Amino acid sequence: MRRRPLEPDADRRGQMVLLAGVVVALALVAMLVAYLQLGYHADVRTASVDGEAAADGRSYLQRTTHETSRALRGEFTWSDRGRAVTEARNRLQPRIRTLQRSRVEAGIAYTVEFNRTAAQRWATANCPSGSGREFGPCAADRGVVVQERGGRSLLLAVGYDLTVTTDRETVQLTVVAPAVK
Repeated sequence: MRRRPLEPDADRRGQMVLLAGVVVALALVAMLVAYLQLGYHADVRTASVDGEAAADGRSYLQRTTHETSRALRGEFTWSDRGRAVTEARNRLQPRIRTLQRSRVEAGIAYTVEFNRTAAQRWATANCPSGSGREFGPCAADRGVVVQERGGRSLLLAVGYDLTVTTDRETVQLTVVAPAVK
């Protein structure tokens, strides 16, 4: 039997099919290498769920502090600043408990405590002093920073110790959440 010569277009099509097969094979090899390098391994940390949980906790505390500050604006005189701090802490506590219970089912536990030292440092660094200041003095009391403005106590910031615990690790942060932006 005599073979008929291939048409030039058929020959090119065969070469294209062969070339496409080689390209697909190389792509699969590259994907396999990437999977082996980036895939899950128990001893390799990938994107940190713990870091995201810590960022979520920090954001929650900042929003909560801001909302509490707005709710207390103008409620207490400067001479009643101790009561203002107590009221701020009392209003923050239920919100803190909500955060602490929020993701337990997902294996994430939050612990929050007021941080007196962080609040004092924030007040020292951020509250102006001297005769040319625009507002009155600041006071850091039990982790809460208040300032005298127009004879009233204004909540400026709250210092927190935030601990995020998962099954993989524990992340501890000190957060000073400014109430006024």
